Amino acid sequence: MSSQDHPAASSRGFRLLAVHAHPDDESSKGSATMARYAAAGAGVMVATCTGGERGDILNQAMSGNAHARRDLAGLRRIEMANAVTALGVQQRWLGFTDSGLPEGDPLPDLPFGCFALQPLERAAAPLVKLVRDFRPHVILSYDENGGYPHPDHIMAHRVAVEAYEAAGDPERYPDMGEAWRVDKLYYDRAFNPERFRALHDALEEAGLQSPYAERIAQWLEADPEGNQPPAPTHATTTQIDCGSFFAHREQALLTHRTQVDPTGFFFAVSSDFQRRVWPWEDYSLISSRVETSLPEDDFFAGIADVR
Repeated sequence: MSSQDHPAASSRGFRLLAVHAHPDDESSKGSATMARYAAAGAGVMVATCTGGERGDILNQAMSGNAHARRDLAGLRRIEMANAVTALGVQQRWLGFTDSGLPEGDPLPDLPFGCFALQPLERAAAPLVKLVRDFRPHVILSYDENGGYPHPDHIMAHRVAVEAYEAAGDPERYPDMGEAWRVDKLYYDRAFNPERFRALHDALEEAGLQSPYAERIAQWLEADPEGNQPPAPTHATTTQIDCGSFFAHREQALLTHRTQVDPTGFFFAVSSDFQRRVWPWEDYSLISSRVETSLPEDDFFAGIADVR
């Protein structure tokens, strides 16, 4: 186990807030990082914007499960509680209704009252309140595309940015508690091409079949030069060494039984192999109100005052 897997004692007293759209997103994006910081004594909170009510049963082994068929939303709350336990973090529901993923041509309208159709100030108000109550030093969320263009992911991005910008201003959201300035804002890069390329090359060098070949071929096809994945909108600035917590990530993913197939994509390459090749989770630093040097290996780098 590397020394990087256990942050210094200075992580104690720091607080991290991760903003996610649905239950299970916290487990597929940044979960090993959260488990690492929680184990080091930092306060780690997951804000889940919706209950995932309009999701589908994505693990076919659960398609005949009576609870899932009768009350998917209720079962997803149980799954979320189990994931929180696996990661050792805290979690709050923001209380909005899943928008669903529209499909078809033309795309249907989003359902009335769903999260993605809320006015920004209404959608952000519960998160601003949580920020002012929990007082995180760092907020972690998705990029402008939501990581992928699900309407709830895009709205989760928007409310995270709004909370980062507004929570420290006592003139904004005056009924949501005492103002709190967040020091840093990061975007998650869970599906960055560099990681998949490194894993793919290592698998081929070891004489093993790569489950990433098709994905990489699509990236190459999209590149005008035909030899590199397209440049990311936000480059990696920060790598958190959390390989010894990949098992926590797997455990958390497996708790979301209705959403995650234990024989599927997330488990196609063993944690041990991933840890040898790419023992990090990757992020882009988008805004910092403190001085820091890039690249970073710690979200709390540059934050000298544990308020």
